[in-house]
Amino acid sequence: MKLTLPHLLMATGLLLGATTAHAALPDEATLYKNPQCGCCDGYARHLERLGVEVTIVDDRDLGEIKQSAGVPYGLGACHTVMMGDYVIEGHVPLAAVEALFERQPDTDGIGLAGMPSGTPGMPGPQREPYEVYQFRDHQETPFMTL
Repeated sequence: MKLTLPHLLMATGLLLGATTAHAALPDEATLYKNPQCGCCDGYARHLERLGVEVTIVDDRDLGEIKQSAGVPYGLGACHTVMMGDYVIEGHVPLAAVEALFERQPDTDGIGLAGMPSGTPGMPGPQREPYEVYQFRDHQETPFMTL
């Protein structure tokens, strides 16, 4: 295949786009989880692939962490991530995490309740839209649907 200037420019643009999409993410995160939960480790590996160094803490009271982070009652999940100035609750798709850091809304964090199939760290296909919420002081509002 012969490379022409338009091909090179398009390839360069794609490469730059791929690197800038992750540029807004913090370098470090702390993931709090139950020691027996393997899907949480899977979520950490997804963040690490984006260049985030993840510290896993698996011996803390998750209820206390969620309460102090402002996670709304009943919308918790199996792990809580502290990342930059935000909280990421559960298996939030990485597109929503990236959108959070690109937009930087005035919120405590974002979350996805439960352990939906097909999300980072969870096996299986996506079965329904992921309704990601944002929250502040234990009150949630919609953030995005993926």
